[in-house]
Amino acid sequence: MTTWPSPSGIVVSARGLTKHYGDRAALNRIDLDLGRGVTGLLGRNGAGKTTLLRCLATAHDPDSGSLEVLGHDPTTAPGRARVRAQLGFLPQNPVFYPNFTAFTLLDYIAILKEVGGRRARHDEVRRVLDQVGLTDRRHTRVRRLSGGMRQRLGLAGALLGEPGLLLLDEPTIGLDPEQRIRFRDLVSEFAATRAVVLSTHQTEDVAAVCDRVVVLDEGLVVFADTPAALTDRARGRVWSLPERPSTGSTSWRSPDGRYRVLTPHGAEPPAGYGGIAEPLEPTLEDGYLLVTGSAEGTVAA
Repeated sequence: MTTWPSPSGIVVSARGLTKHYGDRAALNRIDLDLGRGVTGLLGRNGAGKTTLLRCLATAHDPDSGSLEVLGHDPTTAPGRARVRAQLGFLPQNPVFYPNFTAFTLLDYIAILKEVGGRRARHDEVRRVLDQVGLTDRRHTRVRRLSGGMRQRLGLAGALLGEPGLLLLDEPTIGLDPEQRIRFRDLVSEFAATRAVVLSTHQTEDVAAVCDRVVVLDEGLVVFADTPAALTDRARGRVWSLPERPSTGSTSWRSPDGRYRVLTPHGAEPPAGYGGIAEPLEPTLEDGYLLVTGSAEGTVAA
């Protein structure tokens, strides 16, 4: 095993990683290298995003393949302990003790993480409360916090101890637009020197903060590159029409009454409609729909 940080800058390395639930392969022999910065995980429900995060977080052991996280093998007891000491994890639906205050809950988590002595631990709790904008709610019981506040409290718990790898599963659920902007800024600052893996359905979050994007589909990696490269997959395939085309394309109505149309095959205007097709600039969402085969008639590329 390599030591952390590795000279190559690789934080996570997976080879042939496989995980089954019954007869279904949630992860199907995936190969993946993740480095510093923010990596966005995109995919449909059941694509394998949460399973991958749980394997990285040492909550699940893979069935086969090799996995290295922060220079350690998380499938061994010593490696698992070393990974957990350097890891921050925000699960999709964090469960909190409702009668704890925000401060006492984070203090409890910090004790479990073995964060310093009492004074250093309390300083660290105050630091992360300030980072997520909950200092004024530090004495509020968890049950009285709004859903967005509880989500930010979970993020604060993940940030305790300055982890080398931060895993976030749907972290912006329940956040209002101002809080989402603050979240993006916080994650970007954190990732300047460390690694973040962000699993989300929000393509705008990926476009805003991610250096790299990995798209999973049915347990397979179908795309791994920059957000710009994913957007470019749809260049020349996005059109605006005054009416919805009859077949062969994915389309939806825009606020201006026209239809945004995504064609799966080549750069030709949508077939089956004689009106004027205006080409549009692609978005990250357009590229995502193409590589996952969500656009009608598309084969994942």
